[in-house]
Amino acid sequence: MSRTSTTSALHDPPMPVKVKLAAAWTSFMFFYIYVDYLHLYLPGALEEMLAGRVFEFEANQTFATTALALVGIPAVMIALSAALPARVNRVVNLVVAGLYLPVTVFNLVGESWIFFYGLGVVVEVVLLAFILRAAWTWPRTSVSSL
Repeated sequence: MSRTSTTSALHDPPMPVKVKLAAAWTSFMFFYIYVDYLHLYLPGALEEMLAGRVFEFEANQTFATTALALVGIPAVMIALSAALPARVNRVVNLVVAGLYLPVTVFNLVGESWIFFYGLGVVVEVVLLAFILRAAWTWPRTSVSSL
C-alpha cells in the first residue's frame, strides 16, 4: 500500500509593522518587569528595600516617579505602536527605542549578578534593535498608489 502525502506550504501573510512593533514592545515589557521582579529574590534585596534603598538609590518619591516613568513609557508604546498613524508612529518608535538603548545598558553597570542581568539586557537590546529596524525600514507607499 502506498501512501501519497501532499504537503502544501503554509500561508504566511505579511504582518503589519504596527503589530510587529506592539508585539516587540510587549515582549520588552515582560522582560523589563520580570528582571525587576526576579531581583527581589536576590540575597539581601528585600532587606535593602526595607531599609529604604533600591539598587544604589534612596527609595523616595523621586525614585518611585522615575521608576514608574521608565516602566510606563514602554507600556504606553504598546498602545501607541498600534494606534498612531504610520509617519508619527515611525518617528516615535525610533526616538523612544533609541533612548531606551542606553537606559537598558545602564542597568547592567555595577551589577554582581552579571549572567542574570546580562541575559536580561541582551534580550532587551535585541528587542530594541528589532523595534529600531522595523520602524526604520517601514514600507513606503508609492505616490502612484495613493
